[in-house]
Amino acid sequence: MTEKKMIERCQEMMEHKRNMKAVMKAQDAELTEQLVKMSSAPEDKEMNLMAAVITRVVEQRDTRDARKAKMEEAMMQHMMHMMRRMQMDKEAMPQCPMMKGMEGVDEHAGSAHNGHQEGQQ
Repeated sequence: MTEKKMIERCQEMMEHKRNMKAVMKAQDAELTEQLVKMSSAPEDKEMNLMAAVITRVVEQRDTRDARKAKMEEAMMQHMMHMMRRMQMDKEAMPQCPMMKGMEGVDEHAGSAHNGHQEGQQ
């Protein structure tokens, strides 16, 4: 994968994360609207509206969790690829937006790993 493609992939993942936040905000607004309806409904309608709110919350949570797990897996794969690339050629590190601020991670990880190995001997 070329450096340009990796950066594009990283930007796509970051955009996907922003979109997920926007979806969650819209879902929160939808739930707030349903709660207002439920609170102002006659007593004989409240139970059905409450069940609808609870059902919707569970549906949203399940969908969100599935999307989040998929996104986290893609991000981990991307980051692992970037870490391998840094190990092969530290000068070739592209300007990956997700990896910015992680400079020096490989040195810290190496020293932590060495400490772990020493403890096992």
